[in-house]
Amino acid sequence: MRDFISDRARNIPPSGIRKFFDLASKRKDVISLGVGEPDFITPWEIRGAGINALKNGYTQYTSNKGLEELRQEISFYLKSRFSVDFSADQTIITLGASEAIDITLRAIVNEGDEILIPDPSYVSYKPCVELMGGVAVSVPCSGDNGFKLTPEALEKVITPKTKAVIFPYPNNPTGGVMEKEYIQKIAPVILKHDLLVISDEIYAELNYGEKHCSIASLPEFKDRVVLISGFSKAFAMTGWRIGYVCAPKPLLDTMLKIHQYTAICAPIFSQYAALEGLKQGKLDGYQTVESMREEYDRRRRFMLGAFRDMGLECFEPKGCFYIFPCVKNTGMNGEQFAQNLLEKKSVAVVPGVAFGEFGKDYIRCSYAYSMNNLVSAMEKIAQFVKEIKG
Repeated sequence: MRDFISDRARNIPPSGIRKFFDLASKRKDVISLGVGEPDFITPWEIRGAGINALKNGYTQYTSNKGLEELRQEISFYLKSRFSVDFSADQTIITLGASEAIDITLRAIVNEGDEILIPDPSYVSYKPCVELMGGVAVSVPCSGDNGFKLTPEALEKVITPKTKAVIFPYPNNPTGGVMEKEYIQKIAPVILKHDLLVISDEIYAELNYGEKHCSIASLPEFKDRVVLISGFSKAFAMTGWRIGYVCAPKPLLDTMLKIHQYTAICAPIFSQYAALEGLKQGKLDGYQTVESMREEYDRRRRFMLGAFRDMGLECFEPKGCFYIFPCVKNTGMNGEQFAQNLLEKKSVAVVPGVAFGEFGKDYIRCSYAYSMNNLVSAMEKIAQFVKEIKG
């Protein structure tokens, strides 16, 4: 059967996140900090809306773009929360943010086009670019400056073949964010080279400190940003597979064709559930989102202190629900550390190299788990580090 598999598909490595998750699932009593899965249950009002949709017989296709009312609510939400102006007609409801990433890259990448990706970053960007025949170009980001994208780093890698830059902030795996002042620093480089920006803002509601600034809110970027987001993280709706993408109309129309042929539409009951989430948020000031963020913040501060107490260099994450400590002073790289930690202490973390070559000396730990699990895991990791250092 190998003869039937395309070369591109064959050469794409499996997800480094899932690799360690699968290893952990085969062992008993493993504490996993590996997967970015909120431990909160989807709020009842949202679940109830999904249930009622099924009870009321809403089991058909929607339009390819998705429910008109949901797209209107997304437009209002983006405008009121982040000062971003996309109309309902510039929005497609997708099967999570993952499909939005996929159809965006399918719509823009020609053979040999270069797409810039901050490194470290989410695991799916590079494979999606390469499956389209594009070239994924890493832009190194350092913990020394909060894993921010810098104009100098961008300029070094831009060539005549560069078409777009992926802008994944708040960042998975580092927890790094790009405040408005830093976005304004890189803006001239992007405009000078006439690049498209693909802004993955799935963690926009999980900022600890300054409110998230969307690059799409800057007037000069109004017509050159594709904004990708969804409901999985902030609304604890991972299994509902509901996301969205907003883009200038000519590009969105092309993306819609790809969406029509591959997904048709997102599940109707998930769309009604997401609609209820936005309606409730509009009424109560997004109290559910705020309460989840407060709990994540408590866990974030605990994890940061614990890693620093055990002598590991650790950047303070400003967004998402991940922490990205450097393990270099243990004499191991991230992959060796993660493997040994799993074998000796039954704690699963993700090697930083899964997110790019510049993450090789790091591990990613999710704090989207109960505090009891986090305390137990950190005790085991501290024991492990102490044993290594003697």
